[in-house]
Amino acid sequence: MFKTKLSSFRTSREFYTSNLMHRHIGAIAVLLLISLLSSLSGTPVNHTISNYWEGFLWGLADPVIGLDCLVGIVAIGLLSSVFIRGAVIVGCFVLAAILGIVIHLSQLNFPGAEIAIAISTIIFSTMLMMPNQPNFVVLALMGISAGLFQGYTVDESIIGAGTIPLIAYIVGMILTLFAVAMSARQIGTAIGMGEINRTLPWKITIAGFALCAIGIVFLSNSII
Repeated sequence: MFKTKLSSFRTSREFYTSNLMHRHIGAIAVLLLISLLSSLSGTPVNHTISNYWEGFLWGLADPVIGLDCLVGIVAIGLLSSVFIRGAVIVGCFVLAAILGIVIHLSQLNFPGAEIAIAISTIIFSTMLMMPNQPNFVVLALMGISAGLFQGYTVDESIIGAGTIPLIAYIVGMILTLFAVAMSARQIGTAIGMGEINRTLPWKITIAGFALCAIGIVFLSNSII
């Protein structure tokens, strides 16, 4: 009887994990679609933030509207699932993005931010296709670098915004960055990216190729 209950518990847990993973995949797929449609339709990037509500909404939306930024967030979330403490990498990325916003507001010059985001996306995507696990410290440092440029490229409209709308914008941006990255991390964990001597899942290989291709396209557009 005990074995039967244990088997039933494991089956229920596997079903819940699978169901949760598919929800995460669906959510990220929708975000990627929204971002792609926004890019194709020419959704205006420049906008005015006049109150805290607009600041919060644009903070939620900006990381999703930029496809080049979004694929980088997904890639680093997937890579973080290789490590048990991978959430620290996500946290470093998000905190670095806040620092990037501060640098932007301080009017400090960060040349080639778009190029840097595209290059980091290509590197993260390439690492996804490699069977060997990346080094924790190296990935954390790369996440910090990517986060700095991610935060720096926020819209110019926040410079003229008041303190409360700016705080609301940062809160919204943090929620989006953390939610997308951690959802990607959950997907990577569910498919066994953190297992020792793992066989590279074909789905991750395809995702790596797709994200890398997007990064190359944005890199070429940034250079031209």
